[in-house]
Amino acid sequence: MGVHKSNKLNQLHDLLSEGMLASTSWLEGHGYSRSLLAKYVAGGWLESPARGVYRRPGPPLKWQHVVASLQLLAGSFLHVGGRTALVHRGLGHYVRLGDPEPILLYGPKTLPPWVNKLGLNERFFVRSDAMFSTLRARRDEQGNPFDFQGKPLVRGGLQQMGLSEFTWGAWDWRLWYSCEERAILELLNELPGLLSFEEARLVMEGLATLRPALLQPLLEACSSIKVKRTFLYLAREAGHAWYARLDKSRLDLGKGKRMIVRGGRLDAEFMITVPVQGDDDADHAGDQA
Repeated sequence: MGVHKSNKLNQLHDLLSEGMLASTSWLEGHGYSRSLLAKYVAGGWLESPARGVYRRPGPPLKWQHVVASLQLLAGSFLHVGGRTALVHRGLGHYVRLGDPEPILLYGPKTLPPWVNKLGLNERFFVRSDAMFSTLRARRDEQGNPFDFQGKPLVRGGLQQMGLSEFTWGAWDWRLWYSCEERAILELLNELPGLLSFEEARLVMEGLATLRPALLQPLLEACSSIKVKRTFLYLAREAGHAWYARLDKSRLDLGKGKRMIVRGGRLDAEFMITVPVQGDDDADHAGDQA
């Protein structure tokens, strides 16, 4: 192998950590032509687990590799959220996961087509983060975090967005997850179609340690009337101590009624229909506002 080709390969090893996934377009942007990538695959220096994506040979591919690659190399405004984040924190055991297990990512865009063609047991789904459109974060290739306006995030900035960072794997890859406070709001946005009211109630009962100082700005930033009203109703019914520390007068709860369950009763305070006592399995219908 010539010196130039050897240098290119060494540079690739520096660019692409073992196990990390990179798209063809990303690699081309860093000076690696399709023909050169094909040679690397033929030589065993790269592998292509699906059309349009490459990785260095290494440990078996896991869903966390995919998320880390999307967050770092693709610079995506994506994070693990909703029920997936709650399960990761040991708080979502009342929520049906399905088979294969869904990995819920929250962001403004769809996933690259190769993501669900990797042969993993898990399936990836993107949920819109529109109700938190001002609370988006991404990383550059050096791992530096930025907000949705491109401003660098200072220390503690992720938590203010309801996000937290976990390290995973031998390379200590940093994965962004929703904090419990944001994850429960994301979960409630799945009512009524993808989540039952009973599941939501049981999850809320386990959230005794939510932080009102973080909840308050998240609720104020949340644009979904349905989610905010349902959250407050469930929190009130669960009797958590942190509920009394929320300032509901600062929340935009909209006007009029919202139907969460068909055939339910109307809660007079939050003006949503909830199951009649002993009838949590009522048919669901809803307003996605």
